[in-house]
Amino acid sequence: MMRKWMAGACALVVTSALAGAANAQATFVQAGRLLADPATGKVETAKTLVLENGKVTRVLDGYVAEPGGKVVDLKDSFVLPGLIDSHVHLTGQQNPNGRLQAVTQSPSDSAMVGAGFARKTLMAGFTTVANLGANSQAIFALREGVKRGDVAGPRILASGSSISVHGGHGDINGYSEDVMHALRPESVCSGADDCRRAVREQIWLGADLIKITATGGVLSNTAAGLAKQFSDAELAAIVESAHSMGRKVTAHAHGGDGINAFLKAGGDSIEHGTYLDNEGIALMKKSGGYLVPTLMAGDFVARIASGPNNYFTPAQTAKALEAGPKMLDMVRRAHAGGVKIAFGTDSGVSAHGDNAGEFALLVKAGLTPLEAIQTATVNAAYHFSLSHEIGSLTPGKAADLIAVKGDPLKDVTELQRVTSVIKGGVVYK
Repeated sequence: MMRKWMAGACALVVTSALAGAANAQATFVQAGRLLADPATGKVETAKTLVLENGKVTRVLDGYVAEPGGKVVDLKDSFVLPGLIDSHVHLTGQQNPNGRLQAVTQSPSDSAMVGAGFARKTLMAGFTTVANLGANSQAIFALREGVKRGDVAGPRILASGSSISVHGGHGDINGYSEDVMHALRPESVCSGADDCRRAVREQIWLGADLIKITATGGVLSNTAAGLAKQFSDAELAAIVESAHSMGRKVTAHAHGGDGINAFLKAGGDSIEHGTYLDNEGIALMKKSGGYLVPTLMAGDFVARIASGPNNYFTPAQTAKALEAGPKMLDMVRRAHAGGVKIAFGTDSGVSAHGDNAGEFALLVKAGLTPLEAIQTATVNAAYHFSLSHEIGSLTPGKAADLIAVKGDPLKDVTELQRVTSVIKGGVVYK
């Protein structure tokens, strides 16, 4: 029995050693063209990225490989950092049955749905996302599943449920009263003290950041407009509570009054920003906060609301037709005014996996292709205080990279045709 035990133990040691050797194996990514740091805009040719233990450790001249290493041949490709989407909703997607799914899917169902959408998002070249608004149980489980490697998906920063006012955007609207009471999240609040509770509770549940709905929203089934919905006292309490516990606060905000009130309360960034005015631009420049425009969402809701197969409710339709067409001009004004922009799509409104369609809309709004790429790499990394980990391919940072065949600096739509994806040193595509 002792001999059998020792033989088994030795086999376990050998197996562990082999696994350790495999984990330590270097990967040599041979890149025909390389945009290692989009902040510089410098494209280099014939470079090799050395990836070890999930990090970039070296960037070498020429096409290099070492004995025992794994070679990824991208000599015919343009390589750049993995993309970052600062605003997604992985646990669902707009469709004609969406209102029914809200009352038939459990949090476990939503997590499983999210696993499928997470894979689509990763395969589209997005190696990091921020999920801003979802059932907390479902999205935190999905986030942890990706961390463990159980699920193929992007690195997820998650807010959990949005902090919302009673009856406003983010609350449950348009069902019978008993259904709405059953579905209402604990993150809905009224009054400064109750909003402090809601923030603290989301952090307690596991939120990486706090997302609030500072104004009305297009897809809430209520004719409550797109203006400010929190009081100044509630906004101040939310921001103070989040900051005191080390969390940033970002705001879904369409109306200019809600945007400006949130920024004056010390909020960190704005999602959508449809009616951003000159005062808001000045406040954002002063604070250094980021605008996450989500142009794809505006384009999508306007097309559905004006199309022959519109499945939005009357309240949703009216707001979609009002807000959607205004977003491109808002980005033009923000960009011209020097506002910092981080890439975000609101995917889940539009289809998951189509995220890179946002680049063409950003260019249409006046950004250069390089500036558009910067929004989804270095800008988004700074936005989330993760520039030491992601956003560029310099030694010491995460081995997150993608490749395309063409030159996205000449045709940004090349990013809609990603041919290779590596995240944390693991080749997924």
